[in-house]
Amino acid sequence: MTDWTENPPGRTEIDKQPGAMVLEFGTSWCGHCRRTQPLIDEVLAEHPQLRYLKVADGPGQPLGRSFGVKLWPTLVFLRDGIEVAREVRPQTAAAVRAAVSQALGGP
Repeated sequence: MTDWTENPPGRTEIDKQPGAMVLEFGTSWCGHCRRTQPLIDEVLAEHPQLRYLKVADGPGQPLGRSFGVKLWPTLVFLRDGIEVAREVRPQTAAAVRAAVSQALGGP
């Protein structure tokens, strides 16, 4: 869907973002990331209004550390800059859909 950004915005800028947003932390070479990408892409394609940023993560990367990312992929769902859901190594599209719903203000 999109490429991994090597230079993401800082945490302060992310925290100021209005509306719904998902941050995906991982890398292009991560087997778990590649395996789960089709289900992530499937769900996010259903919600074009959701801002989506793929963040190339690794040791010493400040944005990933500020969110406490330990495993890839980790999806952090935000609403108005506040984390409302998180999926670590999602296994099903349903799990991602539920998190998207929370970011978009659903139940």
